[in-house]
Amino acid sequence: MHVQEAVASRHSIRAFLSTPVDGETIRRVLTAAARAPSGGNLQPWHIDVLAGDALAELRQRMQARLAAGETEPAAYDIYPRELRSPWRERRFQVGEAMYARLGIPREDKAARRRWFANNYGFFGAPLALFCSVDRSMGPPQWSDLGMYLQTVMLLLRGEGLDSCPQECWAIYPDTVASVLRLPPERMLFCGMSIGHRDPEHPVNALVSDRAPADEWLRFHGF
Repeated sequence: MHVQEAVASRHSIRAFLSTPVDGETIRRVLTAAARAPSGGNLQPWHIDVLAGDALAELRQRMQARLAAGETEPAAYDIYPRELRSPWRERRFQVGEAMYARLGIPREDKAARRRWFANNYGFFGAPLALFCSVDRSMGPPQWSDLGMYLQTVMLLLRGEGLDSCPQECWAIYPDTVASVLRLPPERMLFCGMSIGHRDPEHPVNALVSDRAPADEWLRFHGF
C-alpha cells in the first residue's frame, strides 16, 4: 500500500471482527515503527500489547469498574478544560456525526454512555496496545509518542489492519498500570484497539471531516 493510500484510508474504527491478528505481523509493525522521528533519539515510548487471556482480564476488570461506577484520578487532561472555538465545535460535530450513524439521539444520555463504554472493551478488537512514558518526559517527548503511534497506524493499514487510538484510557490509569505492572515512574499515555474492521457496522462508515487548509495553513516567501 502506498503511503498516501494508508493516510487516506486510516480512520478510527469502532467495531472490529473477532478475527485474530498474527503475532509476528504486529511485532514487525511495532518494530518498524521505531524508525519514527524522536528528538535527540530518546525514543521515549514504552509499548505493551495484550491479547488472549491478558486482554480478557483487563476487559473483565473494566466491566466491574464501570458496573460499580468506580472512577480514578485521570493521568492528565485529555482536552483543555476551557476548550474554545473552533476546537469546541469540531469536537461536538464529530460526536454528533457518530451518534447519528448509531441512531442515538442527543437526549438519550444513557444510550450514549453505554456506547462510550465500548471503548473499554476495545470495540471487540482481538488486540490492544498501550503506550506509556517516563514521568520525567515533557511535551517534546509526548510529540514523539504521537509520531510513533501514527507510524504504527499507517503500517497497520499496509498490513490490511485497522486501529482506534484511545486516550480515554487515561481516565483509568491505575487499572491499566495494575494489569500491565507498570513501574511507578511510568505513566500511561493512551491505548489502541487493533484488528480487522467490521465492514457491516454503521459506525465504521464515519470518516471525520478535516478543516479546510485556508483555516490553518499559511505560506511565506513563495
